[in-house]
Amino acid sequence: MEKKVKVRFAPSPTGPFHIGGARSALFNWLYAHHMNGTFLVRIEDTDLKRSTKESEENIKDSLKWLGLNWDEGIDVGGDNGPYRQTERLDIYNAEVKKLIDEGKAYYCYCTEEELEESRKEQIAAGKTPVYDGHCEHLTQEQIDQYKAEGRKPVVRLKVRKDGVFAFDDMVRGHVEFQASGIGDFIIVKSDGIPVYNFAVVIDDAKMGITHVIRAEEHLSNTPRQLAIYEALGYEVPKFGHISLILGADHKKMSKRHGATSVTEYRNMGYLPQAMFNYLALLGWAPQGEQEIFSVDELVKQFSMNRVSSNDAVFDIEKLNWINFQYMKQLTPDQLLELTLPFIEKAGYVQEPIDADKKEWLKAVVWYVRDHLYYGAQAPENVKVFFEDLPALQDPELLAVMKAETSALIIKSFAEELKKLESFDADSIKSCLTRLMKETKVKGKAAFEPVRIALTGVTHGPGLYDMIALFGKEKAVKLLEDALAYCSDN
Repeated sequence: MEKKVKVRFAPSPTGPFHIGGARSALFNWLYAHHMNGTFLVRIEDTDLKRSTKESEENIKDSLKWLGLNWDEGIDVGGDNGPYRQTERLDIYNAEVKKLIDEGKAYYCYCTEEELEESRKEQIAAGKTPVYDGHCEHLTQEQIDQYKAEGRKPVVRLKVRKDGVFAFDDMVRGHVEFQASGIGDFIIVKSDGIPVYNFAVVIDDAKMGITHVIRAEEHLSNTPRQLAIYEALGYEVPKFGHISLILGADHKKMSKRHGATSVTEYRNMGYLPQAMFNYLALLGWAPQGEQEIFSVDELVKQFSMNRVSSNDAVFDIEKLNWINFQYMKQLTPDQLLELTLPFIEKAGYVQEPIDADKKEWLKAVVWYVRDHLYYGAQAPENVKVFFEDLPALQDPELLAVMKAETSALIIKSFAEELKKLESFDADSIKSCLTRLMKETKVKGKAAFEPVRIALTGVTHGPGLYDMIALFGKEKAVKLLEDALAYCSDN
């Protein structure tokens, strides 16, 4: 009977949670759910200098924000804990002792200088530089001498020199590495902390991981991990190495391409379900042309067979388009909740906001919704409701205002708006429509100067709704102030 699928996501808490890490976590999560398996999260914090609690919390918060809840692991618990590597040192030490007792690993006292000298000699001789095995057969006298010199040993794994380390990758097919090019590598550093490759193998084996889906940059670690699996007699999981995420210039994604962490996108007002959808399409190709998926649809369709070995390009325009599709599904209350923090940060409103002002704000944000690809764009789109218009300087706009009929339509419209009892979009539309008939100023000749007077531009969302949201006092004042730009006022 085939074992139940169990995958893991095992980040190192050494900085903000990168988009690449989020995509790896998502592919693991989707595969686990597609296969009715288990998704485990553990923390690989053996890099003591760089690991921080803050980063760990950022990773966990980001996973939860994306909806990637885990079945076993850190904070959740399970039968295979602890789930933080620095709390598993006893487990690693027991395996190290076993390897040394069986003659499969040994202490190495070589200094950095001695290792560098050996490396240079091998390169000069045209060989692949690997550890030369100097400490594999030390006498007790040599060991005592090294200890007297204050040398602290590392532990090296004995690696066979013949044959290959091979595996069938779920993404890349059959992969082989020559054993002769690996050498006896370090599995425990001189401070007693196991290296990544050693700890990860023990964790995966003891936690029952059946499939390891991770970034392509770990491909070169795999032969060493296979050597450790071999030495410890563990069952080898199925590997799948997913491609790198590149920027638009096809170079590895970094700060120069813009935001790179999940938190940055969250703080810009992107929706988690949109980010989930977009990341799923980074390196995985669904059948057909569909691009907007529910979580259930992604779970049903996802398979490693359709994960590409080619690098994935992070396309911010595509993300914005997908996020826009999800933004359109929000209710007016949800859209206000998303955008209000940005509007407050811009200084346009501040808490507490009374009920009437909140209803007006909701209407304002709803009015500009077709121009919002993510929440942080709200202030730029609503500023016309809060800020004074800058002085007109554009020659083309000034030319429109100085047209023969511009002053007539603006002045007439201002006068008629003052008389309106019901100041809503329909009443305002009827008012302007009637004025265009009376003044015989129609089409662009009427709409452009009015819009310029109110907004300083010639195009934008619905004119009548905007005027209603301005309110009578502000709308009339803007129109009257704009007469200063007209030739006949």
